[in-house]
Amino acid sequence: MEVLLVPNYSRAQAVEGARMLARYLEGQGVGVRWVRDGERAPLGAVTAEGADLVVSLGGDGTLLRAAGIVMYSGVPILGLSYGHLGFLTGAGSDHVVASVAAALAGELHVSRRATLSVDVGFGDAEGRAPVEEWRRGVFCLNEMALSRGAMGNLVEFDVSVSGSPIDRLRADGFVVATATGSTGYALSAGGPIVTPEFNGMVNVPVAPHTILARAFLTSPSDVVELSMTPERPVERCVFCDGRLMEGPEGLVPMVVRVSRGPGDIVLLDDDTHGFYRSVSRVFYGGTRS
Repeated sequence: MEVLLVPNYSRAQAVEGARMLARYLEGQGVGVRWVRDGERAPLGAVTAEGADLVVSLGGDGTLLRAAGIVMYSGVPILGLSYGHLGFLTGAGSDHVVASVAAALAGELHVSRRATLSVDVGFGDAEGRAPVEEWRRGVFCLNEMALSRGAMGNLVEFDVSVSGSPIDRLRADGFVVATATGSTGYALSAGGPIVTPEFNGMVNVPVAPHTILARAFLTSPSDVVELSMTPERPVERCVFCDGRLMEGPEGLVPMVVRVSRGPGDIVLLDDDTHGFYRSVSRVFYGGTRS
């Protein structure tokens, strides 16, 4: 049996917690492997192959990093909260050993989380030629975000769902999120909080230059496409779980296609009502037990 540790190296408490956990596991005859601090990108450089459990020690960003390592392997992730928010993490940092022992014993609640698969087509900045190169199947647990560039100009793009046109928008950007990502950037942009059992996508325009554009949900089988208009060839960026999607030199994102990923992420937590307790705690200031 092997456990892969993914700590937030910028937090001394998280690193110390990982060391304590490693000593305990090794004393129990469990193999321990660490993700080194420099192993952040690209995805695929580090894998969870051979691991029976991945333990994230940090906040939600650290858990997203762990998810990018696990991807579609099915290895469960236990998030131990050492961060500011800890919405996705399944247990607190006060019971590290007990939580991991329960995870290895199969005693924790299992939550399967839908993912996204993102294709980004890159082309000439002026939009005078068709897409020249694609990055396909980029993994996301939280969201894909189209954003305006450093010059601050609004991005103009056409939105369609499974071939059906929705609208042409001028906006700061557009977010396509999973239910898991609905409590992140999508929420800040005005989207709804969605239960983790929802397997479709949450689509949210970011500061659109119209009062009519609203967030909407799509089904698990849909494909959301954003096509940049050649009439407004401004700088724009595409991010997947906060990672900038870069193309060949001189080419810019022209088309983004987002669909449900081919597999789920398995998160472990110690509370079958953990999602709604977290919603109450984080977003409503709930203090009642």
